[in-house]
Amino acid sequence: MKHAWNAALITGVLTLIPLSAQSADIGVKQAHLPDKLVVGHRGASALRPEHTLAAYEKAIDDGADLIEPDLVSTKDGVLVARHENEISGTTDVSVKPEFAIRKTTKTIDNIPITGWFTEDFTLAELKTLRAKERIPANRPGNTAYDGLYEIPTLQEVIDLAQRKSKEKGRTIGIYAETKHPSYFQSIGLPMERRLVDSLHANGYRGKKAAVFIQSFEVANLKEIRQMTDLPIVQLLSARGKPEDFRLAGDNRTYADIASVSGLHEVATYADGIGPEKNMVIPRDASNRLGTPTDLVKNAHAARLLVHPYTFRPENPFLPVELRLGDPASPSQRGNLAAELEAFLKSGIDGFFTDDPAIGRAALDAFPKGRGK
Repeated sequence: MKHAWNAALITGVLTLIPLSAQSADIGVKQAHLPDKLVVGHRGASALRPEHTLAAYEKAIDDGADLIEPDLVSTKDGVLVARHENEISGTTDVSVKPEFAIRKTTKTIDNIPITGWFTEDFTLAELKTLRAKERIPANRPGNTAYDGLYEIPTLQEVIDLAQRKSKEKGRTIGIYAETKHPSYFQSIGLPMERRLVDSLHANGYRGKKAAVFIQSFEVANLKEIRQMTDLPIVQLLSARGKPEDFRLAGDNRTYADIASVSGLHEVATYADGIGPEKNMVIPRDASNRLGTPTDLVKNAHAARLLVHPYTFRPENPFLPVELRLGDPASPSQRGNLAAELEAFLKSGIDGFFTDDPAIGRAALDAFPKGRGK
């Protein structure tokens, strides 16, 4: 009898793992997630430097149902968690003399960017760097953690989620985003197969797995759908178009994808949408919350989940009526709970937040059945 094997690229090594061994201890990896979800956006990034194991663990401890690693690739093909492949804003690479020569300018998604890029470093080299707070003016308290944490691999994030699931006695899911997939494909470091193989190798299989795979592009999600039946989410921006559409000369925009016909097309390859929050409740000319759009209703009619982003606690990210203290302060916290309540009333199925403790409290306080 032939054995079924799954090829998984883990920490840069192609590993063959028998499927029977993978499925032997699935446990919480296959357990159902709640109907409405709190997603720790880059971890608890309002409280720890983003995309660090400390930020992810804080998010879990504060009540997140899932943690979100944005994924980019190293030179040796390992998936690591960074918001961007350019890392000068989130690590200490710029003060490392041994890497000064690596500074360069590249065009990423049609935008020239100068800095240091993950694809020019091996995993071993990236592990010598330490994370720092990306927006210190908004989060000065997080600078106390600068220099303490490594860049985690996808495998390390998965290991944390599985360990904490057992520790907490509840399911902690992974909400993974492929960053700049067309770019990484163009330089010979495609992420799609490596991501799917890693998830499968760690026991995540089927539509009920505690995983979502997300992207702002479309073609790579359709490619991923051919590889797996894990849940997929199409990310949407309030402006512009997917990079793969631009490269293909496709004139459609995110607004077209968010139309009634566009949502029905999304439903052929995805299980949900992740819209920019202003697409659900726009702000008026005075930067106050306006009237909800029909996006949630239309998405639900197409049998798509809706998980908007990003809910942040500091005044600059909130509508003016929910800002507290000095409304012009970049670090003063406002009434995030009230903003979340407004969005929950619109009928959303979950949300991305930088402060999962506030998100958890807001969701727990929200009466069931009040959403549309």
